[in-house]
Amino acid sequence: MADDFDFGDKGNAMKDAETKGFNPGLLVLLLVVGILSVFLIGNYVLYTYAQKTLPPRKKKPVSKKKIKKERLKQGVSAPGE
Repeated sequence: MADDFDFGDKGNAMKDAETKGFNPGLLVLLLVVGILSVFLIGNYVLYTYAQKTLPPRKKKPVSKKKIKKERLKQGVSAPGE
């Protein structure tokens, strides 16, 4: 009974499947990884370029109310009080 099975056809079928081409899942994975890496590298390059070329951001002016609060915290009396 065990001699009736011929495994030669299965071996040939496996070899044919390997030679047909890339695995579609592998292609999708490579495509996604490629697009993601291009995106990240591009963002890094743009960030470094912006750091070199753009002037530093201006800070918002501090309101008089905040200055008054800070002076009171430090124990300096605000002028006019």
